[in-house]
Amino acid sequence: MIVTIVRFPTSATASLDAATQMFAGSAATYLEVPGLLGKIYLRAEDGSVGGVYWWTERHHAEGKFTQEWRNGVTEKYGAPPIVEFFDAPVVVDSILGAVRTETPQVFHGQDTL
Repeated sequence: MIVTIVRFPTSATASLDAATQMFAGSAATYLEVPGLLGKIYLRAEDGSVGGVYWWTERHHAEGKFTQEWRNGVTEKYGAPPIVEFFDAPVVVDSILGAVRTETPQVFHGQDTL
């Protein structure tokens, strides 16, 4: 599994309510992104924003974070995003009570190993 952490360094700050509304407005667009297992939207105490994404394979993440995408978010937030890629060889899933060492596959919204 691949995890991507994206941060938007910006001088503009978003309140929690404003960030929640902004995130909710785009959240559904991520439901059908190829290879995306999930996304968590982030808002730091200083009002900056970002996201954590987890993917089945790195090429899916690289396909999302293209130069065109970077240009668009740079225009939106006033600074280029910081995008970091990580291997996630072990995942602890406290909700399911499972420790995973294999990347789950997703079929029609259902998580299966």
